[in-house]
Amino acid sequence: MPGPRYHPSRRMDSVQLPIIPIVAQLIAQNPGTISLGQGVVYYGPPQSSIDALSMINDSIENHKYGLVGGLPALCETITNKLKLENRINIGNGNRIIVTAGANMAFLNALFAITDPGDEVILSLPYYFNHEMAITMLNCKPVLVSTDENYQLCADKIRTAINKRTRAIVTVSPNNPSGVVYPESSLQEINAICREYGIYHISDEAYEYFTYNGTMHFSPGSIDDANEYTISLFSLSKAYGFAGWRIGYMVIPEHLATAIIKAQDTNLICPTTASQYAAIGAMTAGAGYCVDKLKIIKDVRKMMLAELKTVSSFCAVPQSDGAFYLFLKIDTDIDDMTIVKRLIREYRVAVIPGHTFGMIHGCYLRGAYGALDKNTANEGIRRLTHGLKTIVH
Repeated sequence: MPGPRYHPSRRMDSVQLPIIPIVAQLIAQNPGTISLGQGVVYYGPPQSSIDALSMINDSIENHKYGLVGGLPALCETITNKLKLENRINIGNGNRIIVTAGANMAFLNALFAITDPGDEVILSLPYYFNHEMAITMLNCKPVLVSTDENYQLCADKIRTAINKRTRAIVTVSPNNPSGVVYPESSLQEINAICREYGIYHISDEAYEYFTYNGTMHFSPGSIDDANEYTISLFSLSKAYGFAGWRIGYMVIPEHLATAIIKAQDTNLICPTTASQYAAIGAMTAGAGYCVDKLKIIKDVRKMMLAELKTVSSFCAVPQSDGAFYLFLKIDTDIDDMTIVKRLIREYRVAVIPGHTFGMIHGCYLRGAYGALDKNTANEGIRRLTHGLKTIVH
């Protein structure tokens, strides 16, 4: 007898379940839960985004399929932004592709540079959608540990490189740890990529979210790095733009044909209305985000102060970016058990560390970008109270 013909892809069986919907379902089952889970901001897009939507009716062509790589007007806006803010010059062996968020940009990059069985290096803790995308394409995520403060270990990364390695991925400011990699570290990783003839994929979705005078650095600005550096950006965080699904990537020109094939197959083109809204958002500029950061900084200070009350069993490494705190809990209880109990018994949600590759020990990610001060204060109070009871 032949075996069952109807079954899901075995390839997809090996991909971890996305944790955000799982936690969201637990929250829905427990009304009144304060979420320190999903990484979104508390604010929406600037008025200039909404105003720019009127341009959609300037031409009937705007209601048809657009260019695969994005509206020329948006690409020009991005070009100017990259030059002024990131010191990345477009047109010298590189180009912009507008995408439906940075996740699509990452997947585009993988389609363009990998074959089944190839390897991509991720530092721990990794961003879970990166690991999932690599696995989906029948490639192997190679996990490299970081130091006690989640900073890159270049020597370990170098050791992990072999003939199947196609890229090293860096995420700075980092999701989930919140750390910002210093320019010197990113320069070193980029130099390693040049030395071995592999790509440096630099995810910079949180570029504006830095604290305590810490500076963001774009590896794409390094001299002569255009040939092997792929830079990923997003409007989702800075402009309260998550639902509009607009990001962009800066790619070496020699990858353009492969990436256009991938994007045309998956998307055809970024949504035209969202692209016009993106032009409006970027017209408001980085100052829009910087102004909103005032509240996020206050919430961050509040959370760090409250977490000191559980410092005997909860370590919070130094982090100066994004809007995450990655907690290391001194306990033998597994992270998902703690997450479920926190939601059901204390009405506060965080994300378990295993989804970021931290399977040895108990880790939790807390996000603070989406909360006003009063809600954040109550949420962190519930978290520390719950941890004190569950862990001790």
